[in-house]
Amino acid sequence: MKTPKLKSLTLIIVFAGLLAGCSPSTKILGSWKSPDAETAGYSNLFVAALIGDNFVTKKTIEDDIDELLVQKGVQAISNLELVKPGLILTNENKNQVAQEIKKSGRDGIMTIAIIDQTNETRYVPGTTSYSPMYYGGGYGRFGGYYGMYGPTTYSPGYYATDKNFYVEINLYDLATETLVWSAQSETTNPSSIDQVAKEFAYVVVDKMIKDGIIVPKTKEKK
Repeated sequence: MKTPKLKSLTLIIVFAGLLAGCSPSTKILGSWKSPDAETAGYSNLFVAALIGDNFVTKKTIEDDIDELLVQKGVQAISNLELVKPGLILTNENKNQVAQEIKKSGRDGIMTIAIIDQTNETRYVPGTTSYSPMYYGGGYGRFGGYYGMYGPTTYSPGYYATDKNFYVEINLYDLATETLVWSAQSETTNPSSIDQVAKEFAYVVVDKMIKDGIIVPKTKEKK
């Protein structure tokens, strides 16, 4: 039978494990806010994921950001068709796109771009756990105890490779077309685009609120 102290230790270990399992794999590494940013925050954004030709990834990220911003009471779209049918963002017509977005009533444009990707190999050390054996069936004797306990308490270490994605998030004031907020995030070992896009949206929008670059207008649905 476990002592009260051992039970408490077990609960702490289990709880810590649950927290580690729930912790996000996306985190903000740093952010900057211009002193010229609107003091009241921005409330009508155009969101653009600048991630090449991967349409599914682009749309998933944009849609999740749009949805969460709207939940916070900030108007947001990412579809140029809603701004001006047939309009396509290219390097040649970016100024025209900015003007058309401005005409649509947006006050800011948010861009999301992957700026780096790294693979890091790390060593995960082996673990030794303490778990008293059941003192019955011969295990109370040294021979039985050593024979069963010895080989089952240690798990060997191994090497693991982490894949890290670094993303830059910028917010431009559409009236002046100047950068007013910027942040960089790190995402480690994304399991799927759906999972990481939602997590990314929550982490980024939460940071924007904390930095005062957007101000929630409504309460989130419970």
